[in-house]
Amino acid sequence: WEQVKIDPMDKGFLVGDCVYDAGRTFDGKSYRMKDHIDRLYRSLKFIRLDPRLTPEEMTDITEEALQRNEHLRAEVGDHSFRQWVTRGPGRWTRDAGPPTVIVRVWPMGFNQYAHLYETGVHGVIARTRSYVTGTVEPKLKHQSRLNFSMADLEVNDVDPLAWPIITDMDGNITEGTQYNVALVTNGVIRTPTDHSILQGVSQVAVRELAERLDIPCVEEDLQPYDLYTADEVLFLASSMCVMPVTKVDFRQVGDGKPGPITQQLLAAWSEAVGVDV
Repeated sequence: WEQVKIDPMDKGFLVGDCVYDAGRTFDGKSYRMKDHIDRLYRSLKFIRLDPRLTPEEMTDITEEALQRNEHLRAEVGDHSFRQWVTRGPGRWTRDAGPPTVIVRVWPMGFNQYAHLYETGVHGVIARTRSYVTGTVEPKLKHQSRLNFSMADLEVNDVDPLAWPIITDMDGNITEGTQYNVALVTNGVIRTPTDHSILQGVSQVAVRELAERLDIPCVEEDLQPYDLYTADEVLFLASSMCVMPVTKVDFRQVGDGKPGPITQQLLAAWSEAVGVDV
């Protein structure tokens, strides 16, 4: 850490002109690295930022960083990884550069959520909304996340144990602050459309697992009503995979316990990665 030097005039830190992606390992092996790199480079293309590295080079650097930290993994179980690319220093965006590229590896924070696989998470719908297309494109994995910070503070005021659920300007459910949202109604997995959400790698993984398990999966506009009346609610992220939600706005979800489809998905994910999630 003492060797890291960041230009304080970098536009990534001045105005949040930065995109990133994040993933994890299972038993030391990177998970869906290509999906994460592909999404990173879609974000870079959209904001017209050349990282001066090919996707293959970014992949190699990330895998090397993981290998350099492999000797520490026994203490922590597995690692997370993240790539950032900022615009670089400059007064005007059009003239800024060269870009700053960061690849970081650090321990998975299992202690933050491991116990919640049994009890489930509480969700609260925040007042702060998702960004809309035309302001900051929701499909970007970008660093300008003040709305996420505000949502977290608002939800903490309501229930310090709860995690935020965010809606768009029309009141449709979008996502959480670090995770996608899904629900189960009558045996069907339902996920929001991608109009106002980040296209989650874990969301894709769940669709693939659902197909193998012959569980129907649909994408549609979802409102708070759908969360309140769902049989199961799930948070999806590469870090925690599938996390059951047992309360939303203090309303019990289903019977208040992690549901059967949640358990099926967790078992199938575990089998796919060779680790008991």
